[in-house]
Amino acid sequence: MLNQINREHFTQALYMLLDETFDQVHGIYLDKGTSFFETLATISAAEASIPVGGHCATLAAQVKHTAFYLDVLEENVRTQKFEPVDWGKIWREVTAVSPQEWQTIQDELRQSYNRIKQLIANQAEWQNEREIGGAMGMIVHTAYHLGEIRQALCTIKS
Repeated sequence: MLNQINREHFTQALYMLLDETFDQVHGIYLDKGTSFFETLATISAAEASIPVGGHCATLAAQVKHTAFYLDVLEENVRTQKFEPVDWGKIWREVTAVSPQEWQTIQDELRQSYNRIKQLIANQAEWQNEREIGGAMGMIVHTAYHLGEIRQALCTIKS
């Protein structure tokens, strides 16, 4: 007998994890006040221009990379084309940012996140492990970069 996960239950759990990751902590895995957008609201353009650990990409690049990742994932799911992507481009291009550029990067992340939520809303069913893995991978990948940003902030703000 085949056991199936209810699509609505899976989708609602996915929305809760996304909401916690990006907007509002529910106590699933983050501490209160540490979601992506709550964290970004505490970062100035000058701080966003500092390389993580002094040697890696800037905080702004971390955010831009996260938006790029969501955009690539959305495009792949919508078109079912999995084209090679230059993942290093953002790491090379995004360095120091002005306040306006920093706000634009944050707005782009919000737009990418909203498109992902719409993509999930349009998902009639979760057909295979790859789709489910992609959805879960999106949360894990984003949480990783959120952790990098939060860790860097400990150094920058101390």
